Amino acid sequence: MILDTSFLIDVMRGKPSSKELLQRLIEKGTPITITAPSVFELFSGITQSSKPILEKEKVQTILKHQAQWPLEEESAELGGTIYGKLAQQGQTIEAIDAMIAAIALTHHEPVLTANVKHFSRIPGLNVETY
Repeated sequence: MILDTSFLIDVMRGKPSSKELLQRLIEKGTPITITAPSVFELFSGITQSSKPILEKEKVQTILKHQAQWPLEEESAELGGTIYGKLAQQGQTIEAIDAMIAAIALTHHEPVLTANVKHFSRIPGLNVETY
């Protein structure tokens, strides 16, 4: 299961529903991963934060032992195609969301997110929320 940036942020903010779900996933032995685009988003947030040192510590704690999927060529191509097709249909999403979705589709993984509105527009993507 791929943890989207929105889920990671909710965990860092201490949101009970996200923390409890993360604990259940760990207890079940569910393989959980994040993506390189989420790392990008998290570090972008650190840079824009009024408390960058504190935020960087939170991010580093989350990333410390977390498996990550890179944005490989196959996923980049698929992400660009997803982004372009949705834009043609007037259903724009964030480019990073298209990249995360493409990585999930390439690796046959569901995405756990609070951003169901955008991810649900992507055909074939298994989207889970909390």
